Amino acid sequence: MRDKTQTNSAAPGDRLIRAGAVVFFIGAVATLVTVAPLLLGTTPFPTYMFGLSMFMGVGFLIAGAGVLRSIAAGRRRARTAGSRPSR
Repeated sequence: MRDKTQTNSAAPGDRLIRAGAVVFFIGAVATLVTVAPLLLGTTPFPTYMFGLSMFMGVGFLIAGAGVLRSIAAGRRRARTAGSRPSR
């Protein structure tokens, strides 16, 4: 029996996972840039720069929402496949 899922098909939640990864990466870079002056002993950045570090958490939450959406879609697919009459 062949699997009907194409390898290049986008499942629900894939875009959220990708967007979450991008936002997380931006937050990680912002964290490194913000913490570097503290470790090097130079003048620290203004306080609002530490807010950019929060993008890591926001990106993690976005990606988590994408994973949960993907799981829910898989369960719906399994439920509808299970309700089909067997031959």
